[in-house]
Amino acid sequence: MAGSPAGSPDQEAFLGELLDQGLLIASGVPGLYGHGEGFDTVLAAVDALITRAGAPDHPERLRFPPLLPRHDLETNNYLASFPHLAGTIFSFDGGDAEAIEQAERAHRHDDWSTYQEITDLVLTPAACYPSYPAIAARGPLAPGGVTLDLGGSWVFRHEPSGDPARLLSFRQREMVRMAEPATVSGWRDEWRDRAAALLTSIRLDARVDVAADPFFGRSGRMLAASQRQQELKFEVVVSITEPEPTAVASFNYHQEHFTAPYGIRMADGEVAHTACLGFGLERITLALLRRHGLDRATWPDGVSRALWP
Repeated sequence: MAGSPAGSPDQEAFLGELLDQGLLIASGVPGLYGHGEGFDTVLAAVDALITRAGAPDHPERLRFPPLLPRHDLETNNYLASFPHLAGTIFSFDGGDAEAIEQAERAHRHDDWSTYQEITDLVLTPAACYPSYPAIAARGPLAPGGVTLDLGGSWVFRHEPSGDPARLLSFRQREMVRMAEPATVSGWRDEWRDRAAALLTSIRLDARVDVAADPFFGRSGRMLAASQRQQELKFEVVVSITEPEPTAVASFNYHQEHFTAPYGIRMADGEVAHTACLGFGLERITLALLRRHGLDRATWPDGVSRALWP
């Protein structure tokens, strides 16, 4: 993809090793890779480890496809904050003559976008997004609210890169809490600490940082500063490649950002608050492969027992 930022020498070297070993499969587009069996075996074990860690919360299990109604992206105002990351879906709109011309242009790798019109769908940018209209449709929340396990959902971010840990499409293992403000913020903070301990248990050098989302533009810099000041977002970072550590998990307190647009309220009429936690399954898998080696048969026994009990 033209204009895609190159990775650091360390990132490019690690990516080359992963491709050479068949753990990742090149597509020809930076940030888009298939998974070999060895990679997916580790990723599935990480996913199961997170499931076991979340079991005490007794979450309700919901699953959604990797497509989102465009109306929901517009409702939660995603484009105001992240227009550079959105993935919209277009489809053919024309007759026989236009179809022939489109095919000819595409075969020459020329621009054929003039024959496409925007659809009612977008690629899901965050696994939690479909849950808000779904829960809103149920009516007011009971005291104590609801905890959701949304699984390892495929999401999309338009940020191609030479860094193997920065992907166009990846699996985000996400849980969401909707309830009274104190309940939600306490849950978020508890999971922040629980996640760091979980990653340390598989011998990753995990540490917690206050963070901010990659908001767009001048106003976005103000939003990011406010988010940091209020400590609305934490990340757990680990070392994968130089030059900087990589966020492998995040913990966001949304306050009323998602509940107000959808009218999600508690039984007493107060607007509910939400928080979400997300684990990057590919990133944790990459961190394990970098830390313990590309051949999992050589990994420390304690790590293997934690992942494959």
